[in-house]
Amino acid sequence: MPNQAIERVLALVRKRKIEAVDLKFVDLFGGWHHITLPANRFDAGTFREGIAFDGASVPGFKRLEAGDMVLLPDPDTAQLDGFWERPTLSLIAQPAEAGTRQPFAKDPRAILARAEAHLRESGIAGASLWAPEFEFYIFDSVSYLSDINQAFYRIDSSEADWNSGADDPENLGYKIPRQGGYHAIPPLDQLFNLRAEMAARLEAAGVGVRYHHHEVGGPGQSEIEVMEMPARPMADAAMRVKYIIKMVARRHGKSVTFMPKPLYNEAGSGMHFHQRLIRGRRNLFWDRRGYAGLSKLALHYIGGLLLHAPALLAFTNPSTNSYKRLVPGFEAPVKTIYGLANRSAAVRIPKYADTAATKRMEFRPPDATCNIYLAMAAQLLAGIDGIRRELDPEDLGFGPFDKNVFELPEVEKARLGSLPTSLREAMVALERDHRFLLAGEVFSQDLIEHWIETKIEKEYNEVRNRPHPYEISLYYNA
Repeated sequence: MPNQAIERVLALVRKRKIEAVDLKFVDLFGGWHHITLPANRFDAGTFREGIAFDGASVPGFKRLEAGDMVLLPDPDTAQLDGFWERPTLSLIAQPAEAGTRQPFAKDPRAILARAEAHLRESGIAGASLWAPEFEFYIFDSVSYLSDINQAFYRIDSSEADWNSGADDPENLGYKIPRQGGYHAIPPLDQLFNLRAEMAARLEAAGVGVRYHHHEVGGPGQSEIEVMEMPARPMADAAMRVKYIIKMVARRHGKSVTFMPKPLYNEAGSGMHFHQRLIRGRRNLFWDRRGYAGLSKLALHYIGGLLLHAPALLAFTNPSTNSYKRLVPGFEAPVKTIYGLANRSAAVRIPKYADTAATKRMEFRPPDATCNIYLAMAAQLLAGIDGIRRELDPEDLGFGPFDKNVFELPEVEKARLGSLPTSLREAMVALERDHRFLLAGEVFSQDLIEHWIETKIEKEYNEVRNRPHPYEISLYYNA
């Protein structure tokens, strides 16, 4: 007999006269995929037997000779998808082995679920709460090409100051200076109605929105912050957030990118992770007497994050473009330090979160090229390792620093631990330091080796080996 969650989904299909059911799933590297079936082919058996698909065609999943897999819908993720012209119900699905229906070991959702289970089994906490920040650019047009004889990209935004001299009747002079967009107000902020629609759709999808605003980047950078949730529901919600934001923009003839650094010498887009541990309703990160209101457990958690930060970036910042954002001068962290209200630190303790109900810390290096399930699992395991080993971030030289690290004398800066400056450096760090990820069999040695090989061979080397347009400017006349 179907359980109550399945019965509710099937009742929703009947009540809303659903015509199609869309199953979404995530690959190893964070890409979303989907398969759609007519509603009359969707019943209780679909939850037990699943829908067959070719796992060999999904990045990071299976070899060609063993590609048969099935998707098992998760009834707790059912939501109407308002972007389809026909009434459509969307569910996130669990990739599973064909035949046994056992969860696929490399499924990112399953990995995060194992990290949550490991936290509970450790006795440290009952759950973790998370709230990533979503920074992104909204552009009017984007074109790009990378070929043997040419390479270029061209981006345009009606807000951009490079359009201030455009001979266009719609050019009314309201342009945002470069790096001058933070909390810009209309008419400079031309995207407020678009963000308001995004926020409304997120709320309708069950994702609580804290606020939205124009970000620092003048040519269309925006931010939407959401309310915290437990780990896997938050990761599921984050996939929907990116989907909804992109789809709303597309409906209005705009293009959204979560790319960390789409524009040279402009503000980059990060995905800062606010996080804390709880037991029941008790916030385990809170201690009124501790530094910045943090408990010893919270400081140990921070110690684990900062000690393992170079390796963590292999999962939280897994693109070559990630390291064009992590440079001095753009409020992006480059040193493994922590501090109260310090936006130049890898770990910031928000000063306004100063009660037992709100106390948390923020890990600032990550960006949205990450597979959010793996990124959150890796951070959680680093924090658990710090707690188990009672790592003191102050003893380890990570701070606290309540000053702008970029203004420190060079001698002092040189003594601070540094984050990787390239994707290759991050992969080398992961190769050296990944034992903490194997705890509780959350990650596997095979997955880590495959991740490192793929990121270096398919991304880092492919970018490194291509002539860059700026190199033509520098060296063509050599």
